[in-house]
Amino acid sequence: MKFLYLLENIRFPLLDEFMLLVTQLGEETAFLAAALIVFWCIDKNRGYYIMTVGFIGTIFNQFLKLLCRVPRPWVLDPDFQPVEGAVEAATGYSFPSGHSQSSVGTFGALAVTTQQKVLRCIFAAICVLVPLSRMYLGVHTPADVLVGAGTAVVMVFAFQFVSRGKHIKSFLLMMAGVSVLFLAFVQFILNPDQLDAHNYASGIKNAYTLMGSIFGVLVVYFVDEKWVHFDVKAIWWAQLMKIAGGIGLVLLVKSGLKNPLNALLGEYPGRAARYFLIVVVAGILWPMTFQWFSHLGKKD
Repeated sequence: MKFLYLLENIRFPLLDEFMLLVTQLGEETAFLAAALIVFWCIDKNRGYYIMTVGFIGTIFNQFLKLLCRVPRPWVLDPDFQPVEGAVEAATGYSFPSGHSQSSVGTFGALAVTTQQKVLRCIFAAICVLVPLSRMYLGVHTPADVLVGAGTAVVMVFAFQFVSRGKHIKSFLLMMAGVSVLFLAFVQFILNPDQLDAHNYASGIKNAYTLMGSIFGVLVVYFVDEKWVHFDVKAIWWAQLMKIAGGIGLVLLVKSGLKNPLNALLGEYPGRAARYFLIVVVAGILWPMTFQWFSHLGKKD
């Protein structure tokens, strides 16, 4: 906590706003955008690699949160004040840091798979700044951040074989099995009476989200391998059109299906179904338009 108090003493409004902006690079939206842009426009295997690091890292992160049950810094020390704008997104237990794990996993995977030095430097800077922002904002301790970032670094290097197209099918099947086991752990093994209700609800929500997403990726892989075979290549401005249209479609599915699926299936199963459909739309339906994009800018 001493280090957090030290950072608290150097806070000022402009730096607060900068750190609030930086910390968003560790959120779900940044991971989703990075994975989809690579998957759609650069290399499918590298896209699967980013997804693998992100999903396995998140399962491990959530497992440790529910196992260790470390409260947030302002709960540990009621005199400590976090930056108010960061508290809403600080869901679940504190240890380890999910934002640190996600940002280092996502941008670390991008860094090790690019040959461009400028991009590597940018991605490396993000891997440092996001964990630092979590401490500056007062929502995580150094231990939270170091373990979250450290596990991500291990996974970035351990799963590099996926970026080369090796054992993807087997690894995706393993990931699907792990997601089911994690859901079973949260739903049936943990005793809710021994956990904070809000944090337990966050754990269940994340377990269903992960299971739906991972099974979606598994379906995408098999369907693309057998039928779609989409090509990532297109002229640069067509790539921008692919990204803008695809991200817009994903966000539409994400927001538009929430209430209908929750009403039909219930909150948590509805969430799993929604994220499954988000991934299927992003990985199958939208790429079916890519043949048209690949012909843009070509002379007849």
